[in-house]
Amino acid sequence: MKHYNYIFTGTGLAALLTVYEMVLSKKFEHKSILLIDSDAKKTNDRTWCFWDDASLFNNILSKKWDATLFANESFRKKLNITPYHYKMIQGLDFYNFVFNEISKHENIHFLQEKVVTLSELEGKCLVETEGKKFTCNKVFNSIFNATLVTSQKKYPLLQQHFIGWFIKSKKTVFDENAATFMDFSVNQNGNTRFMYVLPTSKKEALVEYTLFSKDLLSKEEYEIEIELYLKNLGIIEYEIVGKEQGNIPMTCYPFWKNNTQNVLNIGSSGGWTKASTGFTFKNATKKSKELVQFLETESDFTKFHKKNKFWFYDLLFIDLLYKNNAIGSKLFSDLFKDENSGLILKFLDEKTSWLEDLKVILKCPRIPFLKALLRRIFR
Repeated sequence: MKHYNYIFTGTGLAALLTVYEMVLSKKFEHKSILLIDSDAKKTNDRTWCFWDDASLFNNILSKKWDATLFANESFRKKLNITPYHYKMIQGLDFYNFVFNEISKHENIHFLQEKVVTLSELEGKCLVETEGKKFTCNKVFNSIFNATLVTSQKKYPLLQQHFIGWFIKSKKTVFDENAATFMDFSVNQNGNTRFMYVLPTSKKEALVEYTLFSKDLLSKEEYEIEIELYLKNLGIIEYEIVGKEQGNIPMTCYPFWKNNTQNVLNIGSSGGWTKASTGFTFKNATKKSKELVQFLETESDFTKFHKKNKFWFYDLLFIDLLYKNNAIGSKLFSDLFKDENSGLILKFLDEKTSWLEDLKVILKCPRIPFLKALLRRIFR
């Protein structure tokens, strides 16, 4: 039975970012590392977007926008997001980049098999796949266990679920210099529903119908809304060149409480998704850097997580949206209707001061949030 220093169960975004940061640090070259996943990561299975004021992964960006658009049923405006840029990375480009980097290191190995069990015994971990067994000192687990969240009621679970079409229009229609961050002009039907549009040229874009809600829709419901939205934009003749769909958990459930001294849950399994927005890429880049810095001096995984004020802000937001899902359009409209988009993105990046927090909070509807706060206090 082969032994490794570190095993990654699952090779999603968080795992690949973490092992990439380990490579960059050059302090783990003497450690044996195994990544296990049933998916070889050879297909373009997702699109990641994030705002950034630096050069994060600029060499593999598929598109960058200097402005974004926000709309609802009563207004539409271009947002000034200075000092940020809105960036897009295709999943396959990211996978190829990371695997190309780690392939240069003989201490890092990849196994394409399904992990079936993970257990701890006598100060080490045992990982079993469908065909092999391995032991290791530490495990980074990114296999999501939905039962942990659905079996309790203290921390509500919303889902960011969507279907997107990559389309090519026969006529010029898109502003390729601005991504539509949220368009709430679509029928809300008692939920938080919006269109998300990422134009890559004047004739091409990814158009996604997205919800923040408890329950998923049928595939037909998403696609009917995309067709209607395109028609309202005057896009009648177009080709669908690709599709994507996803479902991202939005919850403040304390995943870190399931960490042990030798097993650390990462990614969505570790609560690395930003609960209030469902954005994952930027949060995972930050968490992976923090984790590798932690590994350089610490070995007890129960000490890694640190709860901050933004976790509590997200908790109130999820509580409110779970209780009154139809309020989402108003919440986001109140935040983005004024010329303060850079501050809002800084707040969502968890980089604001207490004074800046207050400026953002005062833009939100006070009575609903006060009720959410009282419910949480007396829960």
